[in-house]
Amino acid sequence: MSIAILPIGLISLVQNLHLSREAERSAEIALLGRTASAAAGERALLQSALGAADALGPAILESAGQPGMCSDLLRNFVQRSGTYRHAAFVPVDGRVECSSAGPDDPQLDLSNSDMVREFMQNPMTAVTAMAQGPVSREPVVVVLQPLYRDREFLGLTALSLTQELLRSTHAMDFGTEGARILTFNNSGRVLIADTSQGDDPAQLLPRDVPLVSLPGQGEATFRTRANSGEMRVFTVVPVVPGLVYALGSWSPSIAGVGLFQLSRFGAVMLPVALWVVSLAVAYFAVFRLVLRHITVLRGQMRRFAIGNRDSPPPVLADAPTEIADVSQTFHNMARILIRDEEAMEQAVAEKTVLLKEVHHRVKNNLQLIASIINMQSRLIDDRDAKRVLRSVQDRVAALATIYRNLYQAEQLDQVYADRLITDIIAQLTTASASAGRHLQVQTDIQPLTMLPDQAVPLTLLTTEAFTNAMKYAGNPADGGDPWVRVSLTSPTPGQGLLEVVNSTGPDEAAGGTGLGSQLIEAFSMQLEGDVTTNSQPGAYRLALTFRLGQAGSAGGNSPRQVVLTSAARAGSRH
Repeated sequence: MSIAILPIGLISLVQNLHLSREAERSAEIALLGRTASAAAGERALLQSALGAADALGPAILESAGQPGMCSDLLRNFVQRSGTYRHAAFVPVDGRVECSSAGPDDPQLDLSNSDMVREFMQNPMTAVTAMAQGPVSREPVVVVLQPLYRDREFLGLTALSLTQELLRSTHAMDFGTEGARILTFNNSGRVLIADTSQGDDPAQLLPRDVPLVSLPGQGEATFRTRANSGEMRVFTVVPVVPGLVYALGSWSPSIAGVGLFQLSRFGAVMLPVALWVVSLAVAYFAVFRLVLRHITVLRGQMRRFAIGNRDSPPPVLADAPTEIADVSQTFHNMARILIRDEEAMEQAVAEKTVLLKEVHHRVKNNLQLIASIINMQSRLIDDRDAKRVLRSVQDRVAALATIYRNLYQAEQLDQVYADRLITDIIAQLTTASASAGRHLQVQTDIQPLTMLPDQAVPLTLLTTEAFTNAMKYAGNPADGGDPWVRVSLTSPTPGQGLLEVVNSTGPDEAAGGTGLGSQLIEAFSMQLEGDVTTNSQPGAYRLALTFRLGQAGSAGGNSPRQVVLTSAARAGSRH
């Protein structure tokens, strides 16, 4: 039914639009006629002025060289006409000696006038406006005619009319309240504008449409916003072809545009409304049979996709056969997926428990080894041997701390390095305090997530660096207890920075086997980092810069392999 009605509606639409366009065109022609009628009086005055300026040319030529005679001629002409405000002959140099001004008036010098210089450079018949006439001191419209002798350009014949006289000729018909008429020349300069006292004529002009572009269009009608912001209809008609044009500014209610737009709207909407009604009937029929079942099935699929998988979605009842088959297939697929996901989740949970149990047992074994080393150190009286066993015990305890954090972590592929480093420092600081040494430890550990492959060598490197810092921390020169500062930060995304700084004193004694330095170098190579050391006034600084790995990245060894590799490198250099 909708397809059958569509051609009839289209035919009606085309016919109605055609009639609407014809009515709108008739309205535009009527507006052009009103504009031309309103400017008819101004057209007569300007054409008369152009003819008079052209007729004065031969008389001015005959009185050339006799300024008094020429001025009398122009003065008599202005007095007899009663229309013109002033007449003058402007020679090329701009010094006016022949004008209708009285003998008591000063001689005019227009050599510095931009308008005069412009017309002298490009002499042609023109009509322009001046806000203040040089003689009358009133707003005037000036008609200019070039004057030649043979082919020699002598100057311009100028006749001026008051703008008030020209404005008074604008006549609007009954029922055109709010309409405005404005005239402008071919250069886009406004000559006369129908405005109230103190109003700006620019408010009547169309926005973003320069006047200089309108003369080339001939008679034209267009609709746009005026500079005042009001939507208006504009008409353009020639007053003096090629020289002066009239611009009519009409409100849409006067122009009848709103009525034509309404009729066009009705011409379009009636067929469209009929077609929409037919579509609505078809839609409700299709919705009852198909769309409502598809909507329910789509909702089931969306809920299943976002994780609502407690039970398979039910098969749609009272649905057409094809949709019922799709619903049954989706039900079977969802049931199989739920079963497989449950099996996979159970397998992952079992593997996670087993891996955490491995980490737990490794931690227990390492703690047992550390306890055995501690027991063995108590049976030895040699201080160097005790120191060596103590360093080995600290390293084993650090490994135990790593595996304790691994089996306690919620995600096995991520390790919180800040917790690891904090535990290691607390453990070593407690051991130092139990030895009776007064040492100030300051930490700045920022939250940092790492891969287990990186956390293990970083923790062992921190253990070695912190142990060396505590071992060689000296009393500051200005007094006070020795101190150690440890910081772990991320200066830029994807980069980590570990800094260990200890105080030094004048009585600091260098020593040691160098094993700690070898281990630090080995662990930094495992991290693919860069270790730098430098001595500062009263302090010694070790800095490690390394790149942070991302979870799920390929490559890398397990934590145990990292330790064995690092230990092997250190042993080969020892």
